[in-house]
Amino acid sequence: MRDLSAVLEAELAVLQRENRLRACPELEGSSRQRPLDSKGAPLLSFSSNDYLGLAAHPELLAAAAETARREGFGAGAARLVAGNLPAHRALEADLANFLRRPAALLFPTGYQANLGVVATLAGPPDLIVSDAANHASLIDGCRLSRAMVAVYAHADPAAAAEALARPGTFRRRFLITESLFSMDGDAAPLPALAEVANAHDAVFVVDEAHALGVLGPGGRGLCVEAGLDPDVLVGTLGKAFGAAGGFVTGSAALRDYLVNRARTFVFTTAPPPPIAGAARAGLRLAAAPEGDQRRTRLRDSQARVIDRLEGKLPPSLGPILPVVLGSEARALAAAAHLRERGLFVPAIRPPTVPAGTARLRLTFSSDHTDEELDLLARALAEILP
Repeated sequence: MRDLSAVLEAELAVLQRENRLRACPELEGSSRQRPLDSKGAPLLSFSSNDYLGLAAHPELLAAAAETARREGFGAGAARLVAGNLPAHRALEADLANFLRRPAALLFPTGYQANLGVVATLAGPPDLIVSDAANHASLIDGCRLSRAMVAVYAHADPAAAAEALARPGTFRRRFLITESLFSMDGDAAPLPALAEVANAHDAVFVVDEAHALGVLGPGGRGLCVEAGLDPDVLVGTLGKAFGAAGGFVTGSAALRDYLVNRARTFVFTTAPPPPIAGAARAGLRLAAAPEGDQRRTRLRDSQARVIDRLEGKLPPSLGPILPVVLGSEARALAAAAHLRERGLFVPAIRPPTVPAGTARLRLTFSSDHTDEELDLLARALAEILP
């Protein structure tokens, strides 16, 4: 084979021509402050998933430092090898209590949690029915499971029911959805999907990554708001809770099975104990009255921008507001325009979103000031028809 670098450079050139070449932006500062670009210019971020502004909260920093003092920084190895450390056990207990579920299991990332759940519970004898807009981690879990996969039209319970009714002698059937979708910011019709899953005796798996901490009573998510108890509920600690990591909640048997069979748990080093300590602090703040205040401020902030744009953008349930522009070139131009105004909102392009739906993905934080929100609204008014 000819030189690998030459092959890769040719493929990168194709991405460049298609306006799909990406690179990690070089910024400084925290998500709660004005990031700086590599030239030292201040940029106000509307792209972080730090919805409640907890990532640099003093209580998270203090909790991380105290946990590091007690338990060190690195976990040393996988938990089945190096042991179940106090910070991990305490965080799992807090998560189970917060969501009022029997048990929780911590993973290093939300991606690994989704991958582990789907690829462990489903296999070649099974049928998975998955929403067309599900996150890449769920898609990859479906692929790794080697189950038969049917993708149903986004947020369409009738399509999900039709897919689940596929004839065959399947061992198990699964219905998998996000609750709040990461790129469109819309919510799944969870009650209707739960009925569909129940009617077809399907395992109901819900990823609440973008809803937990933000939506539902006390920030407990859309399943709790709807009074639903899915078989498997997945969440993340790196968004509204301001830390890092992912988790799965459900029955004690589910937890024990994942401990024994989930490769993304068994064969990976456990999260650093200080991260778990910080996540506990973020969870406490999100569940406290301060969390309610931050959620109210978050809702008001987004509504302020939508109101000032006078119908140019639709209302959104959660903190994610997509501005769909269509072509990659148009999305890149819009992102560049906002950057000139001191706003950091990167263009989201395929394959992250479907072809023809390149966009700006605005995300709001409870820490954004009215002046900052008005700056965003003025800049958006300049690019929206």
